[in-house]
Amino acid sequence: MKPAAVAFYGAALGLLAVGLRELLTGFEENRCSMTYMFEYPEYRRVALPRRVARLYPAYGLYLYGEGVYAQETRALKLTGTPVLFLPGNAGSYKQARSLGSVALRKAENMDGGMHLNVFTVDFNEELVALYGGSLVRQTHFLHECIKAILRLYKHLKTPPQSVALVGHSMGGVVARALFTLPRFNPHLVSLIITQASPHMAPVLALDPYLLDFYDAVRQKWVYQANKLRNVTVLSVGGGYRDYQVRSGLTSLPCRPGDPNKLSLVVTAVPRTWVSTDHLSIVWCKELVLATVRAFFDLIDAETRQFTDSPERKLTVLNHHFIKHPVRMLRDVQNSSISILDVPEAWSEVNTLRLSYSTPKEGQLKYFLFALSSRRKAYSHFYCRSNNMEMSSWVFGCVHTNGSSCVRAVDLSMGTELLPPYKVLILSLSDLASVTHLVVSASNLNGKQFTVECEWQREESQSLSVSVPHVLSFGFAVSDITVNSSGLLHNIQLLHFHQVYQAFRINVVSQCRVNRDRLPSVYRIRVSWFREDSFTTASVPSAAEISGMLHTSRPDDSSDVLLQLHTAPNCQYKVSLRTSFPKMLGQALRFCGPMVPVYTAVTLLLACGGQLSTILKSGRAADMSQTVGRGLQPHKINLPVYLLHILLSCSRFQEILSIISIPPEDTLPPTFPDGVLHERAESPEEWPHLLSPLLYLLGAAVAYWGSALLRFLIRLISLTLAPLHRPSVTRTCGTLRLRTQLLIGLCLTVTGWTSCGALAIFASSLLHLYRVLRLQMTERSLSHMLNLAPRKQKPAANGAVEAEPQSKSNELNGVPLLSESDLQEVRDDLQLHLSLSVLLMLPVMLSAPSLIHWIRNLRFSTRLDPDPWWLHAVPLIFVYLLLINCNTLQLSNSRLLPVISCLPLPLAITMATFSSLHLYRVAYFLSAALVPLAFCCVL
Repeated sequence: MKPAAVAFYGAALGLLAVGLRELLTGFEENRCSMTYMFEYPEYRRVALPRRVARLYPAYGLYLYGEGVYAQETRALKLTGTPVLFLPGNAGSYKQARSLGSVALRKAENMDGGMHLNVFTVDFNEELVALYGGSLVRQTHFLHECIKAILRLYKHLKTPPQSVALVGHSMGGVVARALFTLPRFNPHLVSLIITQASPHMAPVLALDPYLLDFYDAVRQKWVYQANKLRNVTVLSVGGGYRDYQVRSGLTSLPCRPGDPNKLSLVVTAVPRTWVSTDHLSIVWCKELVLATVRAFFDLIDAETRQFTDSPERKLTVLNHHFIKHPVRMLRDVQNSSISILDVPEAWSEVNTLRLSYSTPKEGQLKYFLFALSSRRKAYSHFYCRSNNMEMSSWVFGCVHTNGSSCVRAVDLSMGTELLPPYKVLILSLSDLASVTHLVVSASNLNGKQFTVECEWQREESQSLSVSVPHVLSFGFAVSDITVNSSGLLHNIQLLHFHQVYQAFRINVVSQCRVNRDRLPSVYRIRVSWFREDSFTTASVPSAAEISGMLHTSRPDDSSDVLLQLHTAPNCQYKVSLRTSFPKMLGQALRFCGPMVPVYTAVTLLLACGGQLSTILKSGRAADMSQTVGRGLQPHKINLPVYLLHILLSCSRFQEILSIISIPPEDTLPPTFPDGVLHERAESPEEWPHLLSPLLYLLGAAVAYWGSALLRFLIRLISLTLAPLHRPSVTRTCGTLRLRTQLLIGLCLTVTGWTSCGALAIFASSLLHLYRVLRLQMTERSLSHMLNLAPRKQKPAANGAVEAEPQSKSNELNGVPLLSESDLQEVRDDLQLHLSLSVLLMLPVMLSAPSLIHWIRNLRFSTRLDPDPWWLHAVPLIFVYLLLINCNTLQLSNSRLLPVISCLPLPLAITMATFSSLHLYRVAYFLSAALVPLAFCCVL
């Protein structure tokens, strides 16, 4: 390895490490509370019809239970409301215990025996996020489970007509796929809640079945949305802690304006306000409580089943997941107060701000704010209280009697919960019929809390600051100072609307007088998607906020807003710096699937460089040099971008559709919700601007991956050397033609009857054995030549110089070895090392299918459907033919001049058409390797 190449790719590997560190660890600690079972959990298997059990032997349906409830439901005589949990990729049916246990505890406090029956499906922990062949089978089995669940309630007078579904990860996608089945009755499911489910697109598309499944679901929910208006779907993303499924992918693709499809990030859920990783979103107590409360509020008191009203479902979900108005949902009537008999409970406030702390003794207390003198000078009334009780607390007085209110309307429904307190902001223009505002500060139970209210001018509370440029690398700073004379300040972050932007926002608060104050809350508010995040800080303090986005701005909506709920008479200094590590993390979060594509591009160009070297000199170059030269952005990124411009033309797209060439491959859109299908024809440009960086990272993976493979081959060859007789020829490890045909036929039959990925893996082992034998031979020859006798050759000065014996010389009738023998073996070794790195790619891409087949061997010996069967046949013979290949055969082949030119155009088309469809990489590799295999024969 050349020092310059090592230093360059070492720096590239450092960039990749920084980005991965930010992606995997650059977030808040897990602040979720664990859910615990108070009794031993039991999972009672629900018997399914014999036909279903025979068709799906690996799957099962269970009812969750604990303690007495588990004993009462042993005979499956159920009277509750059915909820079905669907695990995701490699998920266990036992993950339903958090939802089921909390639902049982909640039912203990409900009147009339109202409770939930939580069912869970066992999908055999299949890797459906990586192998899509099981998704359709899971969908059909889910349909059978729903029908079996509803049959358990036939003995009731009013049996349930539908089942609520809770899907985690790919389970949420399967839940939506139910409606694509031709015989599915849409009325069997009217409510779906999904957790960290990638609805927009798969995280990695390693086979065509996965994308076909997504296309069918999208066609149903986007283009036939009118038939599904009675179905309410809520999708919850995990936030930045979930690096497996980014929250932008959890946005529901739907038509704009569909009110029954809600998408949000868990950090914005009231009473939750935490980010969850991909697994903790299932057991996070804060989110599970919100889900269970919503389920119980959705139960109709008369039928004791979930309501069929879409309006009611939307109201409940908005209450628990979007904007918690503090008041109970059932309190729908306007409240009125009349306490003329307690005049001492009233206090009229004539100042601009109220700050009141309740005493330890319980008392009745109301504050009266006159509106008549404030309408012209102020636009809003702001009030907050750290009394988080579910009660009405702000009223609009429409009839007064002196200093008290006779009749008032409740204005508390506009209240919003923040982590430390509840906040209500009223626009005075909406209070034309109100003469006074009334704030209740009563603490009859003796609980102490604080109430702070003030009149506000919107223009004086609003500020703006331009964010630094993304290429400032943290050297440029945008700052602004807020001299807080009020309780709320809004700072508009101009030009902050793309997902590749990332900032470190520091907020430092200072106060002149040290006293007890309510904590400050810093909220990043995104207008186009529900991905708000909250940071709570004491006063005075210094807090750092990560300024990043889950989705890009889809239109000309307002920029991101930094909302500061501040303490009065304090100073807040806000500074913004571009964070290069966070930008790298965002690049990997959104464009990570392109890195393995560029790794394949690098290795393909390295193979082409090796062939060109053999064509020119007849010798092979060192593998590290050829892989190091595989980074050629001027030959890849520029043509790819030109192709992008060309393929964006409508006329050219029509030509491509006629000749059945697929459209340009683009990453999943970063736009949220219904904007997906509106802007699908205008892909985003910024991934193309990042392509040189992604190419660099992919080349670093290829360079250090090949170095690791070289090290492992040397290590394994040392281990296996004592088991093999030393060889001194380049033909070590080769196969006879008859043996090749026999092995090829056996592997082909094996791939057809079991798994194509298994045949590919076995073929790769045969080629790897050839590389190991070459490594052993190279080491043996080196040692032999060091000990070989040398013939004497007179030097120019009359001295005698030793010279290695040539092969034609003999010692005691045994041919002697020469340096040319060693060079031949070294050339073949470097050639096969370059090929082995490239040949490892199909093995790695097919690994999920192989793992899925191994895990399901007890149910079926054949993988059906098998996405790698078509690739297996050509790749098997490629591996076998390349085993006997050497540099002499290649240099003498007439096809080599043509084949050495193939890798570059194949690499360009691979980078253009495989960024989302990763399985297409195998097609381009086969297109390069099949001619190369024939080149070794012809």
